[in-house]
Amino acid sequence: MSKSSIPVAQLQKDYQRLCRSLAQMGYISQGSVVDRSKLKSPRSGYQWTRKLKRKTITVALSESEFHALAQAIANERKLNQTIRQMEQLSRRILFINRSQANRHKPLRQKVLGLI
Repeated sequence: MSKSSIPVAQLQKDYQRLCRSLAQMGYISQGSVVDRSKLKSPRSGYQWTRKLKRKTITVALSESEFHALAQAIANERKLNQTIRQMEQLSRRILFINRSQANRHKPLRQKVLGLI
């Protein structure tokens, strides 16, 4: 079955599944964390880095903070991916079975951001 022939009901079901996955997400945070002991020139400790008003902010972390922030950053990346998927599904649902008779050119998947 091609992407254009997937029934609207299935697309809506996929959208609802993504909505439920958002409800299960834990804490979120931007930035990145580094275990400094694993660098080429090893050092001790952990750090979290993020951008704030075009400035880089670096914070030293304990091991437990490092692990908690690493999970929060992974959750934030998954959140962004899920939102992108929801946006694509939304556009597919909104434009499926809509009259394109008034259009000079039909809408292509690339124009809708589906590919």
